[in-house]
Amino acid sequence: MVDVRQPVGTSPAVVPWPAVSVVMIGMFMAILDSYIVVVAGPAIRADLGASEGQLQWILAGYQLSYAVLMITGGRFADVYGRKRIFILGAVVFTLSSIACAAAQDPGMLIAARVVQGLGAALMVPQVFAMIAVLVPEHGRHRVFGVLGVVIGMATIGGQLIGGLLIGADLFGSQWRGVFWVNVPIGVATILLAAKYVPESRAAGARKLDVPGVLALSVALVLLTFPLIQGRDAGWPWWTWACFAASAATFAVFVAIERGVDRAGGDPLVQLALFAQRSFAVGIVLVLCVYAFLTSYYLALSISMQEGLGLSALGAGLVYAPAATTFFVFSMVASRLMPKYGRRVLEVGSIVVATGYLTTAVVLLYGPEITPALVIPLLMLQSVGGGLLITPLLSTVLSGISPDSVGTASGALSTAQQVGGALGVAVIGAVFFASFHPGTDGGAAAAGHAFAMSSIATCLLAILVTILVFRLPAVRAK
Repeated sequence: MVDVRQPVGTSPAVVPWPAVSVVMIGMFMAILDSYIVVVAGPAIRADLGASEGQLQWILAGYQLSYAVLMITGGRFADVYGRKRIFILGAVVFTLSSIACAAAQDPGMLIAARVVQGLGAALMVPQVFAMIAVLVPEHGRHRVFGVLGVVIGMATIGGQLIGGLLIGADLFGSQWRGVFWVNVPIGVATILLAAKYVPESRAAGARKLDVPGVLALSVALVLLTFPLIQGRDAGWPWWTWACFAASAATFAVFVAIERGVDRAGGDPLVQLALFAQRSFAVGIVLVLCVYAFLTSYYLALSISMQEGLGLSALGAGLVYAPAATTFFVFSMVASRLMPKYGRRVLEVGSIVVATGYLTTAVVLLYGPEITPALVIPLLMLQSVGGGLLITPLLSTVLSGISPDSVGTASGALSTAQQVGGALGVAVIGAVFFASFHPGTDGGAAAAGHAFAMSSIATCLLAILVTILVFRLPAVRAK
């Protein structure tokens, strides 16, 4: 997505906010759907009779299809037009949201979520590409700052928005409201994109790396499936065989990409990017950050609802002060980044790790878990989250050579979703292995399981902190 033509009718000196805002709505909707379903998890389990593994697949299935097809969506847009593919993605996303809302069993919901991820994968890559095409270079820092806030609020706001929708129970929709809400937003996005977003294509059409797509898809499924299903099955031999097969398939994927590159083709992932420290460190950093977001909020939602007996709205309101804190410190981060650069992320990562560690200690050695106990702990985490998550992508991209930014942005967006899917599998396994309300009592079980999840998440946050300090120091402007 780097060889682009300036669309007819755009001025090189003005940021076209109507077009940019429309595509950002699509990104907000796609990212929100990774998190808004979290608070609906207990209601979905009760209504559809979903198992713990099926609940994890409802989250991870969306993120996997979204992740695997992200770069493919960008390639299709290069050939057929970014506006056209963006609108197609919005149509697929909207129709699959209807299918999700109408699902009658866990299998139907998982299948619809996978298709929904496909729609997201067609929409999201066009956001980065259109910013590169439509926005003059001197305005991109401001636009990426706004995009960081959009990504952060979609990530953090899901708990609250989902709780409000389920609590409102519009037309008796219950948990299905978290999917019905996409329909009017999706229709509006389609109509606005048709009116305000100009068409653009890559100057030279590139052939899709189909073997690379297939190898990466198989490798991710082989890794994620045993992580989610293995605990319930007692970790039989086939889970370990899947892990070994996944490692072998990742090696095949690397070999395919090297072969395509040597042949003068266009590999799905340019392995030469890993020679740039900002990308090599940044992609692992992004994967780790997004690994603990979805999974941790799933643990929070189940702890509040199934452990303490709160409603979905009550669980969402528990997170409301933290969401507000995140928003405030996201704004603070956008103001501090031009002056202090990477230091903002350093402080944010340290505060995040401290927040998870404090949560674990308080829950293990303090009083019994209550909403009043959890709220300030979540707010502490969100102080660091606002400073870290909002400017993360733009900071990583700023250290990458200009001719690689398009490809790198697609790979980093893919890492977001892969991280989310793996986090649901790993942190989810830790939580469900520790959550025994029938034996320990609701509050005690919730406090212990959420503490174990906080410890696992803290370890990830410590790794994130180390990686942040390994990022190249970009000179503050």
